Amino acid sequence: MFDSIPGYEGIAVGGGGAYLPPPMPSVPMPVPEQPSSHPEWHSNIPSISEGRARAAFEDYVSSKCCYSSAPVRDGVITNMESFNTYRYRLETFTEYRSTKLCQEPYTGQRVDAGIQRAPGLWEIAAQPPSYFTEHKENIRVPYTSSIKKCDPCGGLGKKPCSSCTGTGSKVCSECNGSRQRPDNESCNKCDYSGREKCSSCSGSGFHKCDTCDGKGQLLVYINLKVKWITERDDFVGQDSSGLRSENLGKVSGKELFRDAQINVYPVLGFPDVSVAQASERLIRDHQVKYTKNSRILQQRQIIELINITRVKYTWKEMPYVYYVYGNEMKVNADDYPATCCCSVM
Repeated sequence: MFDSIPGYEGIAVGGGGAYLPPPMPSVPMPVPEQPSSHPEWHSNIPSISEGRARAAFEDYVSSKCCYSSAPVRDGVITNMESFNTYRYRLETFTEYRSTKLCQEPYTGQRVDAGIQRAPGLWEIAAQPPSYFTEHKENIRVPYTSSIKKCDPCGGLGKKPCSSCTGTGSKVCSECNGSRQRPDNESCNKCDYSGREKCSSCSGSGFHKCDTCDGKGQLLVYINLKVKWITERDDFVGQDSSGLRSENLGKVSGKELFRDAQINVYPVLGFPDVSVAQASERLIRDHQVKYTKNSRILQQRQIIELINITRVKYTWKEMPYVYYVYGNEMKVNADDYPATCCCSVM
């Protein structure tokens, strides 16, 4: 039956589950508006004071159970240098759809298969809670629900007990089927029959079928799974501070620019040419990558200016360095000189 429904061919033999591409739009997509130059593009972040740098360092060390506070307390700051870097972020909010043949015990649910044509999987209405909020939704495809006999139990709603092979009784555990106890007395446990009632099925010889929950029938239908995902890519501008760029993934900076449309336009005229080039490249990549098996609902691009302060200090006449970065004043100190190994006894 399902092979005759356009868009669902092959689903009855396990062909579902893959993400299926959306149809070509019937009307042209709106042309994205080109962002203009922004005065905030040329702003700077004031350098942090030595006191704030030391306070951030102290908070960082106190959060580490195996770090001694001696370098914070006795270390001497010898140099502080600020490095401002740009981060470009492109977010593409996408919708994926896949179908799968499902079944559940039939308890009187609506049966509508064949009443009229089932809608295509991209024709069914589904709305995300909001843009850039990941969410999943399962929808029963209209006009695909039918009833069938439960195969595992043959429509009986029950299956033979595996403990007693459906007989309802087992060899007596007291006399081992001999009908006599070891002292040659008659076995009272099995009333001298050599068999006792099966405790697993209470002597009925059957168990309720788990597949159909004892109903004997199943409702079979096509399930549409809709998934909304935010695909994200970052580009961090050239930075000579020495801090690894992956450390910036969990901090925020001063927002210089934000643009949200169905399809965004590459940033033009940005003072850092590498950011403008990254914008063009990532937008092109997202259009190619996320229109094959999904639909783009919204895109958002953000440019932030992130402050990185490199702090050089000495402790016990040896030079060390740590970094304070982002609005959150996070600290990175890979060469912290006073660590120890902790063990839990």
